[in-house]
Amino acid sequence: MSENKNPEVLLKVENLKKHFTPHMGLAASLGKARKVVKAVDGISFDIKKGEIFALIGESGSGKTTTGKLVMKLIEPTSGTMIFDGEDVTSIAKKQLEAYRRKVQMIFQDPYASMNPRFKIRDVLEEPLSIHRIEGDRARHDEMIVKALEEVKITPPEEFMTRFPHMLSGGQRQRVATARTLILNPKMLVADEPVSMIDLSTRAEILHMMKDVQRDLGLTYLYITHDLSTARYFADRIAVMYLGRIVEMGPADMIIDKPLHPYTKALIDAVPEPESGKVDVIKELPISGEIPSPANIPAGCRFHTRCPYATDECKTLPEPELEDIGGGHMHACRRWKEI
Repeated sequence: MSENKNPEVLLKVENLKKHFTPHMGLAASLGKARKVVKAVDGISFDIKKGEIFALIGESGSGKTTTGKLVMKLIEPTSGTMIFDGEDVTSIAKKQLEAYRRKVQMIFQDPYASMNPRFKIRDVLEEPLSIHRIEGDRARHDEMIVKALEEVKITPPEEFMTRFPHMLSGGQRQRVATARTLILNPKMLVADEPVSMIDLSTRAEILHMMKDVQRDLGLTYLYITHDLSTARYFADRIAVMYLGRIVEMGPADMIIDKPLHPYTKALIDAVPEPESGKVDVIKELPISGEIPSPANIPAGCRFHTRCPYATDECKTLPEPELEDIGGGHMHACRRWKEI
């Protein structure tokens, strides 16, 4: 069994892969080979205890699949995951239940993740019942009230009798967060937790989540396409492209001094506030769309969209992450020239 030798690290991921093989279709029945979809294609990172670690990338980059792997909603093709010193890559059902108490998920759509027929009290009691948490109704109500107070839902007793449709988007996301906290987890996987919330409420929800993380000593895996929220919210950022991490490091370093052309393009596309107004979103300085993970380009997988690509980028083996100091890592051969 692998062991995490660093007591400060809560989650260590090593060369994690998730490849999907499509179902047999007409082309396969005619003798053509089925192309393997390489959603996550060999990523390594660690998340320290009490840290907020962000995964950034476009749709199709593999960040949500990574979150599902960490949550054990899907099994990896290969690689290892070490959580709190234990190998959790492949674990039995009983161990999986214990793991999911320690690692909870905040979903993108809080309304879709709740039973609309449940009152808020029932929504929060459901995980207590699933995980067979001991206690009578009065004890469970105490736990529910405490969880709602932690996410600034007040007065909690009044909200417990409401249904999800009676709450605003921000309130529903607070309740969804409270539902994860009620099991006293060690880590939360937050998949685009504010993308379906009004712009005016996003900062408020992120501020609440950061307060909860600080007060309870939680660790976050924060998955988003929004670099602006990642800078405010995360301690470290990993940028994913087509199933691989192409740049990783402290949040301020990644935003202020990006080295990979893909990271630069994502940052250049972020609207900039000027004189109290927000400029029109700039066009990405890269062309085309992200390739299919079933047909990954040879060489550097970003070369088909990179304005700085040379023949070497297309023909030489794919560059590995290089640490240039301070924990700042990148995977680009031409970073010094660029």
